[in-house]
Amino acid sequence: MSTTVSLTVNGKSASADVEPRTLLVQMLREHLGLTGTHVGCDTSQCGACVVHVDGQSVKACTMLAVQAEGTEITTIEGLADGDTLHPMQEAFRENHGLQCGFCTPGMVMAAVSLLRETPRPTEREVREGLEGNLCRCTGYHNIVRAVLVASGQDPDAGTDRGHAAEAPSGGVEVAPGFSTGSGA
Repeated sequence: MSTTVSLTVNGKSASADVEPRTLLVQMLREHLGLTGTHVGCDTSQCGACVVHVDGQSVKACTMLAVQAEGTEITTIEGLADGDTLHPMQEAFRENHGLQCGFCTPGMVMAAVSLLRETPRPTEREVREGLEGNLCRCTGYHNIVRAVLVASGQDPDAGTDRGHAAEAPSGGVEVAPGFSTGSGA
């Protein structure tokens, strides 16, 4: 027995006949051909399958396709505007926020949601905000850096881009409590 699921994916109407037990990630990949959403663990642990459902980050392996009936889905394929990358995608590219790339779609989608909720996160908030996404290749440093850059911050200065704070010692504060010295 199959059920027709109709929804909007990346701004376009879509529908597919699926079995009631079909996961949203399976519908996206196998029925709609949107393979940017990855299946990494099948247990909702890794975050490789994160998509936006009505603007909220959802691990697509935890949602049945029938539950998505009538919703608006955005996948990694829907972030770019033609050949112009989304600012988060561009920040990941510029800051080498990937290695093998398997986790990247889910990581980017989660990071976009994070900045929607917290437009100017601290490094700690970025790390906490992405803790549901696993990367087996990196140490997360460049991923965190990419998210901070996408938020308009300079991760090297620990402050807004182009507006380094002066440390009490007269040097430039590079992180709370740490400075480059006397500035001389």
